Formats: sequence, structure tokens, C-alpha cells
Amino acid sequence: MNNDFLNEPFLRRVEALTAPTLRRSRGFLFSWFILYWSSVITIGCSAPPDQIGKLDLVKWRTDRGGCTGVRTSLVDDFKAVRQELKGKSSNEIGQILGRPDSEQLDDRNQKFYIYFLEKGPHCQDPKVKTGSRSVALRISAIGLVTEITFQNGRP
Repeated sequence: MNNDFLNEPFLRRVEALTAPTLRRSRGFLFSWFILYWSSVITIGCSAPPDQIGKLDLVKWRTDRGGCTGVRTSLVDDFKAVRQELKGKSSNEIGQILGRPDSEQLDDRNQKFYIYFLEKGPHCQDPKVKTGSRSVALRISAIGLVTEITFQNGRP
């Protein structure tokens, strides 16, 4: 078996021809990598919306626990947009509505995000059982909102 075609001058010529192409392709991949991650960061770090339908989310988020009474005036607007909230992820809900006032774990890795709609004993001590009106968002095991209910207290 003769390997004359793999002699040193031949290998130098092949290397001289492929090195610039290889450097260009690495630069191209690097630029796409930077472009991809910068767009992910830009989209992921965008500010939460100020409004969905007629629901003023800024007012909703600032009335933590419903203790200032602002959420009571927003109940009808919330009911109008609750179908839009179904199917959203728990992360999206956290951005849109703010951190939940209370969180409960349920069976089969489901959980409830609870937002109080009116002032009650929970404003003084969050651990106290309360009968204040609230809205509960059921979040499935895969992290999506499946049900939104209104009740007194926690579910």
C-alpha cells in the first residue's frame, strides 16, 4: 500500500486551502451564537405589561394582599380577562400579576397561586386563616394555569 498522496507538501496545501474557510465558519457560528443569546436576553428581560384588556396591572401589583382596597375595584376587569390568563405559565403569571399573596401545594404536584381581593386579617399576619375574598389560580404539574376560581379565603 502506497501513501504517496499523503506526503507533506500535499498536506500543507490542503491545510492552506481549508484554514481560511474554517476560520470564516467559526466566526459565522460565533456571530449567530451572540445574536441568538442577545435576542433571548432582550426578550426575556422585557418589562411586564401594564394592562391586559381593561385590567390595570400596575394597580393590581401595587395592592399587595388587597390590603389597600384597590383590587376590589378591579374584580370585574379581572373576570373579563381570566380566559386570557388560562394556559399561561407560572412564570408569566408572576410577571403579569406579581408575586402571589399566598401559595398552596396540592396533590399531584399542582399548586394554587392566591391573590386576595380585599383587606382582612392576612394583612397583619399572613399565616392567619382569613375569610377575605380571593382569587385562586390552579397551576398544573407542568406549570400552566388550568383553572381560575373566586372564593372566600384560601381554597
